[in-house]
Amino acid sequence: MPHDIPPPEKRPEPGYYYHYKHDPNGPVNNYAYYIYGVGHHTEDNCRPEDAFMQVYRPLYEAYVYKNGRMFDLRPLHMFYELAERHGQKVERFTKITDPEVIALLREIKERMYSDE
Repeated sequence: MPHDIPPPEKRPEPGYYYHYKHDPNGPVNNYAYYIYGVGHHTEDNCRPEDAFMQVYRPLYEAYVYKNGRMFDLRPLHMFYELAERHGQKVERFTKITDPEVIALLREIKERMYSDE
């Protein structure tokens, strides 16, 4: 039951992240996301590994943006799983630390989600 599962010790900090599919030669916001935090699944019959979900929004016109500017959810354990890119194992999400890139993404986020 999700209410019996202790909260995860490891949680990503809120902020700007690139997904492993990000192309550094493309637009700054391709496969860029803003991560809000972790949500808790409220249903008793969910799988234990899905009890905690990463809550985030795309900073490009992905499906959830085009269909009501919703949030994306991903089981938290998947956030930390390695993905495969060009035959190599890579982190699925990488925190963006460059202040100039963050400033550009912040402007994009404010423009896309002005209701926040």
